[in-house]
Amino acid sequence: MKILKWIGYILVTIVVLFAAFYFKARVSTERRLSKKYDITLQDFILKTDSAIVEEGHRIMLTKGCAACHGDNLEGKLWLDDALLGQVVTPNLTKGKGGLPNDYGTDDWLRSLKHGLRRDLTPLRIMPSHEISHLGEEDMNALIAYLSQIEPVDHVLPETKLGVLAYILTDLGKILLIPADSIDHNRPLTKHVNREVNAKFGEYLSTNCSGCHRKNMKGGPPIAPGFPVVADITSTGNPGKWTEEQFINTLKTGSTPEGKQLDPSEMPWVAFKHYSEDEMKAIFRYLRSM
Repeated sequence: MKILKWIGYILVTIVVLFAAFYFKARVSTERRLSKKYDITLQDFILKTDSAIVEEGHRIMLTKGCAACHGDNLEGKLWLDDALLGQVVTPNLTKGKGGLPNDYGTDDWLRSLKHGLRRDLTPLRIMPSHEISHLGEEDMNALIAYLSQIEPVDHVLPETKLGVLAYILTDLGKILLIPADSIDHNRPLTKHVNREVNAKFGEYLSTNCSGCHRKNMKGGPPIAPGFPVVADITSTGNPGKWTEEQFINTLKTGSTPEGKQLDPSEMPWVAFKHYSEDEMKAIFRYLRSM
């Protein structure tokens, strides 16, 4: 009987400690989500000719916006997990359930460059830390495209975080609040040198770092239930591929070994919209690591 009592005491202690940690994690995360950032938007004059809008559409595809927000950027239920919660990507159009009619250039810049809402509180999960590095011309093109997309009526539920999401956020294991990772004082780069070299490849592959880490060496799953992330540098399996094989993999999702990449795990469907020169630059950057 004494053993059973001690087991009971231990179990109760574990439950109490877990509840205390969860409470602390939830309070801490909610405080961070309600924080208002002190930023100053840089002067930005939007250019919107047809060529710029077309390029903005291509940039939107390469950044995987459609993969998260839907083909028409109407938003969708992105994740529904008992422990992580319900993650909903918003409707980016000005249809019912979407953005307000007066949502303008400054609002887009605040969101894309700083990861912030109109009220200066942070967006959740939105990978602005991967988009904030865009040069001024590319940011202009992306905003020009997003500003003129067709309205889609699509009313969505709100994102609701689960127990595990709060805990992993507090432990720094998932990036729920990308605004915390952005240098809000850094201005947009005026000009990006688009030569086929490793430096340009680094610029293009910033959105790969969200999964493959900054060193592109991969590592543990980005969240429970997700696959282990591959090393895509010269020391990983892609380091054995030729440039032609690398480009073919980005275009088709089929590796030289005959494996078909799952687009829900490796978004090659987005990356296939890079030009061949851009793919060559990315290849050279990854090979340099």
